[in-house]
Amino acid sequence: MPPISPEETPIPPARPQPTKLAALEPLKLPVFRMLWSTWLVANICMWMNDVAAAWMMTSLTTSPIWVALVQSASTLPVFLLGLPSGALADILDRRRWLVATQFWLAGTAIVLCAALALDLMTAPLLLALTFANGIGLALRWPVFAAIVPELVPRPQLPAALGLNGIAMNASRIVGPLTAGMLIASAGSIWVFALNAVLSVASGFVVLRWRREHTPNPLGREKLVSAMRVGVQFVRQSQRMRAVLTRISIFFFHSTALLALLPLLARNLQGGGAGTFTLLLAAMGAGAIIAVLFLPRLRQALGRDQLVLRGTLLQSGATAVMAFAPNAWVAVPAMFFGGMAWITVANSLSVSAQLALPDWVRARGMSMYQMAIMGASAIGAAIWGQVATVTSLVASLSVAAISGTLLMLMALRWVTDVSGEDDTSPAQAGWAAGPPTEAPQENGRVVITVEFMIDPARAAAFHLVMQQTRRARLSQGAIGWELLHDIAQPERYVEQIVDESWTDHLRRFNRATASDMALRERRLAFHLGESPPVVTRYVVRR
Repeated sequence: MPPISPEETPIPPARPQPTKLAALEPLKLPVFRMLWSTWLVANICMWMNDVAAAWMMTSLTTSPIWVALVQSASTLPVFLLGLPSGALADILDRRRWLVATQFWLAGTAIVLCAALALDLMTAPLLLALTFANGIGLALRWPVFAAIVPELVPRPQLPAALGLNGIAMNASRIVGPLTAGMLIASAGSIWVFALNAVLSVASGFVVLRWRREHTPNPLGREKLVSAMRVGVQFVRQSQRMRAVLTRISIFFFHSTALLALLPLLARNLQGGGAGTFTLLLAAMGAGAIIAVLFLPRLRQALGRDQLVLRGTLLQSGATAVMAFAPNAWVAVPAMFFGGMAWITVANSLSVSAQLALPDWVRARGMSMYQMAIMGASAIGAAIWGQVATVTSLVASLSVAAISGTLLMLMALRWVTDVSGEDDTSPAQAGWAAGPPTEAPQENGRVVITVEFMIDPARAAAFHLVMQQTRRARLSQGAIGWELLHDIAQPERYVEQIVDESWTDHLRRFNRATASDMALRERRLAFHLGESPPVVTRYVVRR
């Protein structure tokens, strides 16, 4: 069957509205349950590694900046490698890619064990190995984020993402507790050894998943081209821009608490490794409790209201931790901080997933994760340096105040006024698409679409064509212009440029139901019984 053309495909029938589902409903699906369990174990390993590395750094140095840099080393790889990782997850077999990431993490844990066994561990080496572990996380997260929507029906997606939050925060409890017990009883080397074993076991569990990978009939996209298209999609999506702005502000400021938590734990009355573990567990418990109430909260409040209230609660928890004298005050503060964290993260993650069609989902979610990790890495370094120059109290107080103020500014100035787009693939046939055979000449493809418009309706037509521009560029076009005939005022020519004939066809296959609805809005302006004239050219080199 020929590819679907966004210019000429009719609108598919509207889908029924999603029903309200319980928070645990997706666990009834066997494949989701299996992969969710794997995700839980993988995150336990992540927290075990982070806790062991952070606590080990406090034994190697007492400088706040070195301790905070452990958080930066863990998160910076996701910022640096997120986009190519997301592009590869959209191109390659997602199952095999997920397995490979688990084995990478196991290898890093083995190297950590060897360095400790040979007494070679230093602060710079610990940061380097933490960075290597972060590379595995950078490769793993986008592919898992892209897999979840294909495992559950769309109405269950918020609940599935909430369950992922439960896995993350249950691991925040189990991981630090396990790491703390192993550090106290046997030493840090056994934390990394257990990490290696669990990572290998998780990889073999994923191998049991019999997912059928369907290669693209147009072949694999080139990595650079796939990255370019992913960036274009996010730049043209008003919803994704709003989501990325909000999540960056939130994690830039909230990471101050996590990055400086080892030092805060040491400074509490009777503080030590057990106190550090207790505080992380309290944060995880708060997040788990919040997930169970998120379905009701989403019915009562809009996304931005949830984000604002979550930010206010997070800032309050950070301020309390700045002055907490003992664990009796600190534990409740971390509990409410965990509730705030999952409320903001889940609300924005759901919004990002619903804004992304499947063909670009891993790339879009990789940029979402890049925003989180980039903001966390930079924030950890900055708040650590502020604490070094001033004090822990000053650093956390500034983070709490500025986090609230900047989020208020973002909610006011970086608006998301669009409704929820239907990103499902356009399933209907098309009437008169491009030629089925590729042209003999290679080169860029230029498409023109000629419209005859009533001059009295030109202003409204221009608004629709600006939306069309964003849609064309989101699908991968490298150029777009709207030409107006001076001699014939009712004649407009839309000009689209694609990088090649193959990319031209890829853009057709990326059409969504929302694109088809936008097409009908364009055609409503066209005068005459015959449709707009579509002409295709190849640019000769």
